[in-house]
Amino acid sequence: MRGRHVVALTGAGCSTESGIPDYRGEGTLARARRPVRFEVYAADPVARARYWSRAVVGWPRFCAAPPNAGHRALARLERAGIVRAVITQNVDRLHQAAGTREVVELHGALAEVRCLACGALEGRAELQERLLGLNPGWLDHEAEIAPDGDADLETSLAEFHVAGCRRCAGVLKPNVVFFGEQVPAAIVERAYALVESAELLVVLGSSLTVFSGLRFVRRAEALGTPIAIVNVGPTRGDALASLKIEARLGELLPRLAERLA
Repeated sequence: MRGRHVVALTGAGCSTESGIPDYRGEGTLARARRPVRFEVYAADPVARARYWSRAVVGWPRFCAAPPNAGHRALARLERAGIVRAVITQNVDRLHQAAGTREVVELHGALAEVRCLACGALEGRAELQERLLGLNPGWLDHEAEIAPDGDADLETSLAEFHVAGCRRCAGVLKPNVVFFGEQVPAAIVERAYALVESAELLVVLGSSLTVFSGLRFVRRAEALGTPIAIVNVGPTRGDALASLKIEARLGELLPRLAERLA
């Protein structure tokens, strides 16, 4: 990394040490359930009620999760001019909370919701207050936090009321890319431009299982750009990497920042 233009691609492994579960990490596959697909969410009121009934319970812990040592070390490496940008698959905005300025959010952020009818945006915190007003006492339900601010909640949905858009009463959706949706073209092109300008691509905490992240590793490899991967467990990009390190980011990145920054 020393003396090179470095771009980082980060995944859920960056945030697990902040208490946010992932879909494919250590011990996850045994408990993970399939996330809702966009076409189901958009068409089925019951699917939306199921999503929001769980999200209301998961949100307080999700939004309270703090940046960890790995996030802070990446921000320090950016301030030192070593890491030029972070492309992230995460939707928690912990990179920004830690102080990183140049962040491309491939999958959006749970901090916002968007109306599928008129496109209006609303803060997720504001929507939480509206949902609790419609469903008093819902936070009394106890559940384990799940990936993407969800919660493992099993209860009747008969009495759960979903809030609509304040502008047009349309269907609200978290402003994130659901399974079955495409990453917006402008975001993809911005990320490609960063990868094409890099002299080293560092993959941090991603299994690269989904194409939205793997494509940037493939582009770097096609350009002859060195690739370093730090992840606990195998990734789909291991065969393309010049260096693979099995380590926890909260332990390795602070040591790296101390040496380089």
